[in-house]
Amino acid sequence: MTDVAQAAPEKVHEEKEADHHPYFRPKDAATLILVDRSGSIPKVLVGKRHDKVVFMPGKFVFPGGRVDKADYRVPCAAPITPELQANLFKGSPKTEASRAKSLAVAAIREACEETGLCLGRQHEGKAPKLDGPWKPFADAGLLPDPSGLFLIARAITPPGRVKRFDTRFFTADASAITHRVEGVVHADAELVELVWVELGSQPLADLHPMTRNVLNELDKRLATGPLRHDAPVPFFHFYGGKMQKDILS
Repeated sequence: MTDVAQAAPEKVHEEKEADHHPYFRPKDAATLILVDRSGSIPKVLVGKRHDKVVFMPGKFVFPGGRVDKADYRVPCAAPITPELQANLFKGSPKTEASRAKSLAVAAIREACEETGLCLGRQHEGKAPKLDGPWKPFADAGLLPDPSGLFLIARAITPPGRVKRFDTRFFTADASAITHRVEGVVHADAELVELVWVELGSQPLADLHPMTRNVLNELDKRLATGPLRHDAPVPFFHFYGGKMQKDILS
């Protein structure tokens, strides 16, 4: 019994990368797309990767990366919403509650690490000890807040790639940014530049093909009005020699 809706496969952009590597099991990863809807045309935040990084050098990307084992233990200002958790439970293999939280928290951590933009909320009582990548939150008296995240898509890197990820793509409104860490983006960092770009504009044409697929989904969702958790969540995966798009169920 499949965990995705049985719909006709939809042709999508396929990544043109070397595919001769041994099989690697995909690692859980999370990406955060921050959206500014203050103008007539929504803008998304993209960062340009350093030319010397192994994965997608020089490409514009959204902040994101692998889930850390400790992500599920990080205290949060609020839990993920039941609706978001339900969306994260969809698909195969079965996702436990701790894994769902880890994915959402990882998206916030990666965004803060790579861009210096932190999604958090002031907490009451004695501040829990946060260190490592979470120190900027502790310094600002914040705890990460995943309650404003929406799941836009899930994508698994095709077999045969040197790095494979099972990525959940989240989005959040720019108003959720409550703290900024200076000096994170610079010429020698993983991201060398941050740009707020209007949807449909030319700078987004150079995005990685899978990133464009996900951005197209976000564009369609934003065109219908406020983001909702009950919208279909697409699942991009490799099947029968081609990238397919199904709907998680």
